[in-house]
Amino acid sequence: MTKAYDALIIGAGHNGLVCAFYLAKAGLKVRIVEARDVVGGAAVTEEFAPGFRNSVASYTVSLLQPKVIADMKLADYGYRVIERPISNFLPQEDGGYLKLGGGLERTQAEFRKFSGRDADVLPAYYDALENVAELLRDLALRVPPNVGEGMRTLLDGARQGRRFATLSLEQQRDVLDLFTKSARTMLDSWFESEAVKAAFGFDAVVGNYASPDTPGSAYVLLHHVFGEVNGKKGAWGHSVGGMGKITEIMAKVCRDLGVEISLESPVNKVLVDGGKAVGVKLVSGEEIAAARVIANVGPKLLYERLMDTGDLPADFERRIKGFKAGSGTFRMNVALSELPRFSCLPEPGEHHQSGIILAPTLDYMDRAFLDAKQHGWSKAPIVEMLIPSTVDDSLAPEGCHVASLFCQQFAPELPNGRDWDDEEEAAADAILDTVERHAPGFRASIVGSTRLSPKGLERKFGLVGGDIMHGNMSLDQLWAARPVLGNGGYRGPVKGLYMCGAGTHPGGGVTGAPGHNAAQVILRDRGFFAPRWR
Repeated sequence: MTKAYDALIIGAGHNGLVCAFYLAKAGLKVRIVEARDVVGGAAVTEEFAPGFRNSVASYTVSLLQPKVIADMKLADYGYRVIERPISNFLPQEDGGYLKLGGGLERTQAEFRKFSGRDADVLPAYYDALENVAELLRDLALRVPPNVGEGMRTLLDGARQGRRFATLSLEQQRDVLDLFTKSARTMLDSWFESEAVKAAFGFDAVVGNYASPDTPGSAYVLLHHVFGEVNGKKGAWGHSVGGMGKITEIMAKVCRDLGVEISLESPVNKVLVDGGKAVGVKLVSGEEIAAARVIANVGPKLLYERLMDTGDLPADFERRIKGFKAGSGTFRMNVALSELPRFSCLPEPGEHHQSGIILAPTLDYMDRAFLDAKQHGWSKAPIVEMLIPSTVDDSLAPEGCHVASLFCQQFAPELPNGRDWDDEEEAAADAILDTVERHAPGFRASIVGSTRLSPKGLERKFGLVGGDIMHGNMSLDQLWAARPVLGNGGYRGPVKGLYMCGAGTHPGGGVTGAPGHNAAQVILRDRGFFAPRWR
């Protein structure tokens, strides 16, 4: 083996970089091995047509933890996020539109075009969501209690449950609704306008291969609202330079602390000796020794492809086989000669700087999911368009633009043995047809494009089933049960093996929280600081 390290991290995605930062800052000798030729994982910026650059997979900022931003001093290295003037813009089938965001009063005025009652109840709805979102923010940077550790489990659980106990009965009912009900059931209890319900319900199907009628989908809606940008809770923004700028900065911070980052170094398997992880073997044949191995890849990839079967407990192996992964996402980038002109609002404006949601009703979203289950993808898919070049002119030539098309309801595996490599182009056509219906002339303005089906996302980024969350965000795969109950505290089932990716608490999105939390567990295990309960 090559020289030993205190910690070896598989994958230079943002969580791996965050974990490496905290470990290196504590004095550990850290090395990261990355399969691709760039750092960043799914948070990367690439040129995809001459003069056109854009974020390839992850595409917008809100969930990155303020503590991580401050601890890594990202702003000192050039981190900058421009807030959206409004959150979302939803063209409607009758030729109208709805704008969401820009302040409570502005949103209420928009809602009154559809329902005066919905405008009136909006403040109470925001309060209900914020109370639960604040609970999630509090839990995000806490290590879940690891079931099976006796008194420590009880004390950790009690400490983290204190916040829930302080909520009023009404607020506790809101928590129960959001964690167990479908998005439609929850939204129906608040609003009457289909357009208003769609404006909020869209978040329930982002990265979630499910219908808004699926029980538990209300939580996914919530997962997308507990972030903040520039100190503003619930805000979203564009990273100047694309999402890859964030991870480039993180890598620079890590290297300045002595972290070694090896690119084009895919891992063949985790090496286990005497029931302990002792390093990794690369595809090249190189073996690297480490006191601890930390996986910044999804649980399915780690345990089913990078480890020998005999190295895992039988029950754990069985449960990982049942771990659900596959977010039904299809991702496109398009280079445009001009801004899209939407039939309902054709001239340039703030709506071009927002999230443009092409999914006017919950029924539309439900049909998209049912189509995907039967056919493989929706004939009228759910599309979110962002045009970051409207606020960042470094991404496209003068007068031109780049657009992200983040699309939902594409089966992770096509039915009847069909292959995404054969049908990716047809699915992309369905996406462009959907945009064209709302913005005539869109196709004619395209001068270049890329597309990534669920299979393409897996091939490029190691996202099994194309799952951008590293695993479904369902109630049975959250908090202390993510990825498996008894291994929800960032420790793997093998001594010396840890997890720091989105397949652990608090889940997907560019948050940095799993990397932060895993580092705290590793340092605690190494004796850097004792648990508070002791």
